[in-house]
Amino acid sequence: MTILETKKLGISFGGLRAVDDFSISIQKGQLYGLIGPNGAGKTTVFNLLTGVYKPTDGSITLDGENITGKSTIEISKAGIARTFQNIRLFKNLSVLDNVKLGLHNRVKYNLLTSIFKVGSYSRKEEEMNKIALELLRVFGLENEAQLPASSLPYGMQRKLEIARALATNPKLLLLDEPAAGMNPNETAELMETIKFVRDEFDMTILLIEHDMRLVAGICEEICVLNFGTVLAKGKTSEVLNDPRVITAYLGE
Repeated sequence: MTILETKKLGISFGGLRAVDDFSISIQKGQLYGLIGPNGAGKTTVFNLLTGVYKPTDGSITLDGENITGKSTIEISKAGIARTFQNIRLFKNLSVLDNVKLGLHNRVKYNLLTSIFKVGSYSRKEEEMNKIALELLRVFGLENEAQLPASSLPYGMQRKLEIARALATNPKLLLLDEPAAGMNPNETAELMETIKFVRDEFDMTILLIEHDMRLVAGICEEICVLNFGTVLAKGKTSEVLNDPRVITAYLGE
């Protein structure tokens, strides 16, 4: 079953064509990689998929629903969650509260309930705490629940960001260079974490990554961008051995 499909997706900034004719199809449960040299347009694609940018042309379909041009909030509710290359946690808030912030798609308050903390407030807070703690437990972070997020080591902060994204109950998880800044041991652990998330949560994952060992180790299919256009796509091992891809990364 297709979870994400883009057809001829493109965006222009003035006279610059940043992404052109970007078409991919990602199946439910896939680990799919989006790679390419610096400046190839990878993060621009993520910004299109999450509503940060509105496409100039083309379409985006999520689980059968056309989400082209929708707002970031609407796309989050439709089922896309994202992490960032530079970790974006609320570092002065607790680990638990960071995850609770991701629960906005699941738990609703009306204005009076949230201001005066009456009615169903206590019950919903208890429900949110329970869900958040369960997610932290999955990632081995339950003992750090009350610590400020800033006190966590880098690798644990990355896990926390993924946990917060999963709290939105997504259908598709976008990971933007999750191994950025990690040493080889942390990267190896991250690979296992990503595989675990896919299997434990029955999740479909699209990731941008420069670490080819990570890409080759976990991605079943990849798409290579170069100057905003698709250079190659398909099975990971075949694409990574494509002479055009090698040239794009290493030069002639």
